[in-house]
Amino acid sequence: MSSDNCFLPWGFKTYRTSSSWNSSQSTNSSRQEISSAQSALLPSVNEQTQKTQKIPSFDSELSLEALDDLPPLSPLQPVSEEEAIQIIADPPLPPDTFTLRDYVDHSETLQKLVLLGVDLSKIEKHPDAANLLLRLDFEKDIKQILVFLKDLGIEDNQLGTYLTKNYAIFSEDLENLKTRVAYLQSKNFSKAHIAQMVRNAPFLLSFSVERLDNRLGFFQKELELSVKKTRDLIVRLPRLLTGSLEPVKENMKVFNTRLFKIKERHLFLTYLGRAQYDPTKLNYISLDKLVSVPDEIFCEEIAKASVQDFEKFLKTL
Repeated sequence: MSSDNCFLPWGFKTYRTSSSWNSSQSTNSSRQEISSAQSALLPSVNEQTQKTQKIPSFDSELSLEALDDLPPLSPLQPVSEEEAIQIIADPPLPPDTFTLRDYVDHSETLQKLVLLGVDLSKIEKHPDAANLLLRLDFEKDIKQILVFLKDLGIEDNQLGTYLTKNYAIFSEDLENLKTRVAYLQSKNFSKAHIAQMVRNAPFLLSFSVERLDNRLGFFQKELELSVKKTRDLIVRLPRLLTGSLEPVKENMKVFNTRLFKIKERHLFLTYLGRAQYDPTKLNYISLDKLVSVPDEIFCEEIAKASVQDFEKFLKTL
């Protein structure tokens, strides 16, 4: 409960009956005088009791600075009926172990996603998925994304598969999605190509324009491709824009490696009778190992020879 909507009984001053009450009772005046003095100077016992029980308001008795010093409100602390109706509780979240199917009967959003072909059993494996989907309103949050995807070229029978893989698109701002599509169009990707890329790389539109631009520039520069060939490569393999660059960089080490280095190692292995590149036979040597490892590892693990022997052999070429 927020501090704005509940009383904090502790910390307030407790009003007590004035000490003059007892002193007036102890005087030697007559009972009538006492009664007269009580009625004239002090409120009645009932009125005094009401004042004793009355709790002063926040504005008059509690400054904002004092709130920090108050102990936390106990969940067992009783609240008045007026306080209770002001409490706004968050919707219950699903437990740690559950299935989204348990909520389908109570959620219009989930019902319509199922009709679209979304596989809830796959989505619920992600811990954040349930909280996202159960908080979404179909008309307000989901419908506009579906219209956007259909305009992009995603067919009705493809929506279920796409949304099962990238349900997080519902958390994206619609204008950001349109901006990313506009960027790809500015790079001369056709509408059909963009639809194909989004289908084959479902997370493509979840990346910023800066990320997409950096990736396109990376492949064009590192592979020394023309603009058109870079575009053709991305249309065919759109996950190059969304996946990790580490395996790409490893493969590129193989393809940019100098030819004569490969030739040197191949001739040395042939000299030793170890040039075996058939994966179905024993002592197979992969192309990756042949060209990517340093000379020390190549000699020790592949050629089964010393670096000195390899260097002597190279002098004979």
